[in-house]
Amino acid sequence: MTALITTETRERVRIIRINRPDKKNALTAAMYESLIDAFCEAESDAGVRALLIAGSEHAFSAGNDIADFLEHPPLDDTAPVMRLLRLLTELRKPMVAAVCGPAVGIGTTLLLHCDLVACGEQTTFAVPFVNLGLCAEGGSSLLLAQRVGAARANEWLLLGEPFTANVAASAGLVNVVLPNAEVFDHALGWAIKLAAKPPQALRGTRELIRQASQDAARRTIAAEAELFKQLLQSDEAKEAFAAFVEKRKPDFSRF
Repeated sequence: MTALITTETRERVRIIRINRPDKKNALTAAMYESLIDAFCEAESDAGVRALLIAGSEHAFSAGNDIADFLEHPPLDDTAPVMRLLRLLTELRKPMVAAVCGPAVGIGTTLLLHCDLVACGEQTTFAVPFVNLGLCAEGGSSLLLAQRVGAARANEWLLLGEPFTANVAASAGLVNVVLPNAEVFDHALGWAIKLAAKPPQALRGTRELIRQASQDAARRTIAAEAELFKQLLQSDEAKEAFAAFVEKRKPDFSRF
């Protein structure tokens, strides 16, 4: 059986890859557990100096696997996705992302915890939580506004509509847009450069850049999680997910 989360190390860079291309790298609870393990192992390995998170050439992540999400809803803080989101704020090693294809939901919000992001020309992003009767997660209600400004954050989080790689780059969500075939190597090159830097100076500089937002991000993630759990059990979310499964447009007019 092929591992859905794979890891390898090159030149002191731990490459963590989402490997479910037939489902556009949609994430399950078990995959979140594997990501937690992969990040923790990389953090504790003294031979690893930088992290690189990637998907496939045609999909970064389509977000949650809806069937698995409905079967294992994250209704408490021990849910794998909730633990992963908290863990992202604790990582001390620099992280680069290589993003191609769809990056939906956590496929976008995870990038807010990365230091450098390279994406492909055909990449599309979306944070459609409201469309599903839910709220933002991963600290994105704070971090997205800090990264791209309140106007863009409002547009993306409230409307929940997809946006392109060029829009993401112009707003500051990603650093560079490249042909898909060049994205991974470019991101790996960044990660290798980071891994060769003096680690104490790099870590200290990274923490200085983040210090104003990290404590607030942790509080925001906790607040988002509480509201997310409430909304997940709401009639609005039930209608949204029923419509998704039934392949119809949801009707929120009665709420």
